[in-house]
This record gives sequence, C-alpha cells and structure tokens, in this order.
Amino acid sequence: MIKRNLGDRILVSFFWISGLFILLVLVAILAYLIWRGGAFINIDFLLGSPEGYPLGSEGGILPAIKGTLWLILLALIFSIIPGLATAVYLSEYGRNKRLTEAVNVLVQSMMGIPSIVVGLFVYALCVVRLGWGISLLAGGVALGLMVFPVIVVSSRNALLAVDDNYRLVARALGVSESYIFWRVILPRAVPGILAGILLALGYAAGATAPIMVTATAIIASSSGVLLEPVMALPYHLYILFNEHMSLDNAYATALVLVLMLVFINALALWLHSIQERNNA
Repeated sequence: MIKRNLGDRILVSFFWISGLFILLVLVAILAYLIWRGGAFINIDFLLGSPEGYPLGSEGGILPAIKGTLWLILLALIFSIIPGLATAVYLSEYGRNKRLTEAVNVLVQSMMGIPSIVVGLFVYALCVVRLGWGISLLAGGVALGLMVFPVIVVSSRNALLAVDDNYRLVARALGVSESYIFWRVILPRAVPGILAGILLALGYAAGATAPIMVTATAIIASSSGVLLEPVMALPYHLYILFNEHMSLDNAYATALVLVLMLVFINALALWLHSIQERNNA
C-alpha cells in the first residue's frame, strides 16, 4: 500500500511538473514577444499597409490580417459540412464496422500528412491543372483539406461524449433516431463541436507551408477576390524574418499572430468545459 501511494504521488508530481513546464514555456514565449515587439504595435501598425524599402520594413499588417481571416473563413466553408457529416456518421449511424474502421483510418491518416504535401497537392490540382493560379480560393481549399480531419475527430468525440443513457431512454420510448440526434444529442454536443471548429480555425490561421505555394504573395490587397493572391500573417512573418527586412515588425507580427491563436484556443477550451459540465 505504501509503495502504491508513493508511486501515485510520483506520477501526479510528474504530471504537475510537465504541465507547469509547458505553461512556463508559453509564458516565456509571450513575454519575449511582448518585450521585443510590444512597443511597435499601435493603430498605424494594425490598420496600415506594408511600406518602405524593402517592402515591409515599415508600415502595418492590415492586408495580412484580412488575408488570414479570408483564408480561414474559406477553409471552414470547405471543411465544416463534410467534416460534421463524417463525424455524425461515425458516431451515430456507422453500423458497418468495416466501413467505419476504414473511414477512421483514412481520417487519422489525413491528420498525419505533412501540411506541405497538402499544399503541393492543391498546387498541382488547383493552381496548375484547374488554372486558378496562386489565389485565395486555392489557399482556402488547401487549408480546408488540412483542417478537415481535425473537425471530424473533434466533432465525433464531442458527440460520443454525450451520455449514452439519453440514446437508450429515447429508443426505449420508441423515438426515432433522427429525432434523438437533432433534439437530444446535438444540442448537448454543440459546445464541444464549436470548440473543435475553433481549434481547427487556429490550426489554419497558423499554417504557413500550404499557403506558401497556393495563396500568398509578398504584397496584395487581400480584398477577398477568390482568384487573386492574398497576404497572410504566417507568410508575412516568414518573409520579414527570412529576408531580414525588419526584426521589429517581425516580432510585432509574431505577437499579433500568437495573441490571436491564444484567444482562439482559450475560447475553444472554455466551450469544451461547458460541454463537460452539461454532460456531467
């Protein structure tokens, strides 16, 4: 008994230390970015366009912010409906075990594909074969393919997290499966599904590799025209660092991007906690 209690304490201590270490790393990254780039973030920086020579050494990042928002909006449009439909099938209607297992393996395999491979596939198909060129539409397709498995897995888990007693009681009363799903299961799973969509949104917002070869340009208006290139925060940050245009603007851009991702992830965790309370 003493050895078992000692082992439990060591294991719990290890988990606490690991969690604190990850938290300290995040705080250290934020602190460093605030120290290096916080002083350069102002209204002109957030609402201005890149200026100076070389381009981007001065001015702001508004086109990059707009381009990032357009890209993640298109990614969600392309991935939400098929992702939710797949998740509903896997959690509620997957009676054929072989087909369900095949779909699960396919989704898990898609999650393991490097993002640059997704970008090159969309480049070959959409940019070259279909003639879309480097464009917002091609970038949205690439990010949609990338976040599709994230939405499927998170939505499936949110649906499966709903207490199975609701299904059993409803079936015992002779209620149809469609009624059970729309009136009982889905309302209780909505916070978890939204949390998964937000996580996918954050994943898409921080991706660089897929949009480098499909959507982005060093300078663009990011007006939302589907067949025109856009700017994006991750790619703009890459250019600023890689070309050594302005480290001050680079750190300020990195801080804006990280704060955006932290906000999205915090909102996702809040929604996830709501579902846990609903299902408790």
